[in-house]
Amino acid sequence: MSLLDQIPDARASSARNRSVPPRIVSVHRDFGPAHLQILLCGVRIIVLAAGRRWGKTTLGLFKLLCHAASAPGQVCYYIGPSERQAEEMGWRTLKQLVPPVLTRRVSESKLEIELVNGSIIKVHGPRSLRGTGLDFAVLDECAFMQAEFWPEVVRPMLADKEGRALLMSTPWGRNHFYDLYYEAPARPDSAAFRYSTAEGGYVSANELALLRSTMDPKLYAQEIEASFELPSARVYHAFSRDLNVADVPLIPDLPLLVGMDFNVDPMTAVVAQKVGGQCHVSAEIVLPNSNTFEMMEELLLRYPQLRGVVHPDPSGAARKTSAAVGQTDHVIIRQAGWQVYSLKPYPIIDRVNSVNAMFQNANRQRRLFIDRKCKNLIRALDGLTIKAGTNLPDKSTGFQHITDALGYLIMGVFPMLKDEVTITTVRV
Repeated sequence: MSLLDQIPDARASSARNRSVPPRIVSVHRDFGPAHLQILLCGVRIIVLAAGRRWGKTTLGLFKLLCHAASAPGQVCYYIGPSERQAEEMGWRTLKQLVPPVLTRRVSESKLEIELVNGSIIKVHGPRSLRGTGLDFAVLDECAFMQAEFWPEVVRPMLADKEGRALLMSTPWGRNHFYDLYYEAPARPDSAAFRYSTAEGGYVSANELALLRSTMDPKLYAQEIEASFELPSARVYHAFSRDLNVADVPLIPDLPLLVGMDFNVDPMTAVVAQKVGGQCHVSAEIVLPNSNTFEMMEELLLRYPQLRGVVHPDPSGAARKTSAAVGQTDHVIIRQAGWQVYSLKPYPIIDRVNSVNAMFQNANRQRRLFIDRKCKNLIRALDGLTIKAGTNLPDKSTGFQHITDALGYLIMGVFPMLKDEVTITTVRV
């Protein structure tokens, strides 16, 4: 029995629950147990991490087709990481999947097939998508799309129809796709799955053995075993999402400690408290194309009844990133009613070592904890790497700004090496 013979008609599933009925796929020989688990999953948003040649594209298009055929007038999009890749990966396969008996119209120019029930299946890239309401979206190789594409573009397109989505990809480090995979189990409308290439059943054991003998271990783990591998030369190697990320509530009776980086785009800050011998980071602030005035306004807006100490970039005592004549960044902070912790310049490696020691010291103690809502900080701690040929962070990634903010705070409150410091009080 071929795949085309298994496409359901409009009566095969209700409009309320449009997952693929068991009788449609249980006898399909092209799909193995792992594929069937995804096809039969009725959860609204599915995040699927799978190794290369596992069968993601065919599976995603088949699930899309079943949804389109299950009820009239459905609008279903297969979206690739670029216009060209979407066409190359999805269009030919889609045309092979849709049987003539279900086809009303095929548009090569629009990469679109209309079914006899009026449903539309369209292959699309990430551009020019806003404004269309979707019943089902498949994002293929989601890890290679822009981080904001799903939450800011596609997710709102599902809102009015309460549409469904399948977000799938081979991992690419621990970027935004890892965040989606990591967070899905905690959401009532989401589920996450991970399968190796071997579990797809399309690549032989002999070929997998050959790949294992010729590929770098980390690359094999990522591409074939669908493992979310960390970069080899991580700056903050002691940081662990499993052990240093938790729910970190603000404690009302304790003062706030703010680490702040004066980069203009973005300007960043982390908000923490000292709890015994530990540092608890409860929030982050990331302001694009901003300045010190706006950062202090944001702090006052979020914490109108609280004050504390800001631990900024030491150079802010002299810099005037956005201030009027005669006002430094440190002066602006004081004028907003906050204290400034002034620290003498120090080697960057000392700051990095101090932060790593807080994440885990030689006694295997962890004293620095990040709230799971601090997504930018967590992603940066995972992704910031050492620049080749140096022992310094690679600034080309953009990850260093918010990690610098954390480092300024740690150097002020929990330094490995004591230095001469002064706390300047409010003097306006």
